Amino acid sequence: MHQNYQDAMAMVRKFGRPDLFVTFTCNSTWVDILNVLEGPQRPEDRPDIVVRVFKMKLTELLDDIIKRNLFSRVISYIYVIEFQKRGLPHAHILLTLDTYSKIHTKDDIDKYVSAELPDPIAGPKLFKIITRCMIHGPCGTLNLNSSCMREGGVYEEISKRV
Repeated sequence: MHQNYQDAMAMVRKFGRPDLFVTFTCNSTWVDILNVLEGPQRPEDRPDIVVRVFKMKLTELLDDIIKRNLFSRVISYIYVIEFQKRGLPHAHILLTLDTYSKIHTKDDIDKYVSAELPDPIAGPKLFKIITRCMIHGPCGTLNLNSSCMREGGVYEEISKRV
């Protein structure tokens, strides 16, 4: 671990501070995982499949970012894979962009970050994915089983649970 840290610091010394921090999380409901489960198996029962699919998707994401210049030209990157309590992997990726690709203005940020829901008519598939995976559902009396609820239906701030 010490050597990995030293390698990361050497990259910062040579290429400068990273410009982007990207988190990529495994989703246990990916079709690629569910299609190979047999009978009553659940993703937690087959960590070998979960990790293999995650690695393939992570490689594809890195290809999009680095080889296909999703965020313009990347001059260095480093990532670490961690596992959540549920056993699902996620990756933290640091990217350093070249001088001409760096993000300087709010318009540069708006090219990559959006806080708006996609149009359900123009992009129904994307709208469905975003509303299913990225939006907190109803809580309180509407949904006592929501992740932010404690036993007895009491609201609990997510930041306090961590």
